[in-house]
Amino acid sequence: MIVELSYLIAASLFILGLRRLSSPATARSGNLLGAAGMLLAVLATLVHQDILSYSWILVGIFLGSAAGAVLARTVKMTAMPQMVGILNGFGGGASTLVAASEYLRTPTGRPVDVSVSIALSVLIGAVTFSGSMVAAGKLQELITGRAVTYPLQKTGNALLFLGILALGGYLLGSSFHPGWLMLLTVLCLLLGVLLVIPIGGADMPVVISLLNSYSGLAGATTGFALHNNALIISGALVGASGIILTRIMCKAMNRSLANVIFGAFGARPVAVAGATADGRVARDITVEDAAVLLGYARSVIVVPGYGMAVSQAQHNVRELADLLEARGVDVKYAIHPVAGRMPGHMNVLLAEANVPYPKLYEMERVNPEFERTDVALVIGANDVVNPAARSNPASPIYGMPILDVDRARSVVVMKRSMNPGFAGIDNELFYQDNTRMLFGDARDSLGKLAVALKAM
Repeated sequence: MIVELSYLIAASLFILGLRRLSSPATARSGNLLGAAGMLLAVLATLVHQDILSYSWILVGIFLGSAAGAVLARTVKMTAMPQMVGILNGFGGGASTLVAASEYLRTPTGRPVDVSVSIALSVLIGAVTFSGSMVAAGKLQELITGRAVTYPLQKTGNALLFLGILALGGYLLGSSFHPGWLMLLTVLCLLLGVLLVIPIGGADMPVVISLLNSYSGLAGATTGFALHNNALIISGALVGASGIILTRIMCKAMNRSLANVIFGAFGARPVAVAGATADGRVARDITVEDAAVLLGYARSVIVVPGYGMAVSQAQHNVRELADLLEARGVDVKYAIHPVAGRMPGHMNVLLAEANVPYPKLYEMERVNPEFERTDVALVIGANDVVNPAARSNPASPIYGMPILDVDRARSVVVMKRSMNPGFAGIDNELFYQDNTRMLFGDARDSLGKLAVALKAM
């Protein structure tokens, strides 16, 4: 009775925590509520179960805590998407190991529902683990960010999946076969690799979100295998929230989930940016002229992108915004849902720089503001500000909702070079009459802009 009550309280804390995570202003307390719920669920489980020795549990707690503390202090914010991918994978891997342990613990007499849950845990957990490792490898550029395709790829994946289902069904109806379980796990790991390897780097934010959902589903199915209500509820919450976020991300890219998974977006390079066929040339601007343009503006919208994350320029962005606001300039930040390498990437970076939450505007809310804005300052964003998504039906990103940066009176784009973004296509924004390019590292350029503003 006490254990079930503890699980109920833990589930309530999970739900309250998830609710508070929906707002940046309450996200920290939401994290704490979720952590408190998980601690309560773990303690209740340890008290309820017949634990023969706590030694291994304590060793695991120590090693996990030590690794987490080291990673929290050493992993840079630019590598946070990779970190999220790896943690997703660990969740799936843990579910696979627990399900396999339950299979080995009960060689005979397992109810059908438990056997089905074990098979599903192995399938979803192993796919999540290997898929997450591939996603993290792509983000870290240990694996090519291009979509890797080969003949009969989809057919081969379908046959592999059918083989996994057949082997899983055989395990359900047969006696104790640890060797077949090991083969099932290996095939599921292979499936995870083959499912993610053909997805290009442009779609990694969606993949990370989807794999997060998979890790929750793996946890929920493991909960059914163990008859643990807290694990079922927490896994279901993670799975549902991950699916909702995935759908939001797909909508922001004007892509279906099937197109993301099977479309091999970015498999072939498209024309590299530069001078266009009709002779258009991008115009550059000096730091001093950009400082004058910004300093005498009435309103500025900052559009951060992955380039800001790479150069770790979020603190310099905040410094520049403070200088502009001291001159009476109204400064806003426009956040595209898929800017960066993971959902909320720009929000996290700007929060680290203590940018006030009310100044962060989502795409739907900020787009009407661009027409009334003097200067749009684009920092390392590319595809999410490309007008071709609105005007060019032949473009691979046509139909994707974008930030209407081109409608501002003046646009300053900060980039290292004219290289294209993840989509590999030319950006029409760079050649517009109201656009000027400020080339160089974002952090260095922002620092020079701040110096120039102070001298005005």
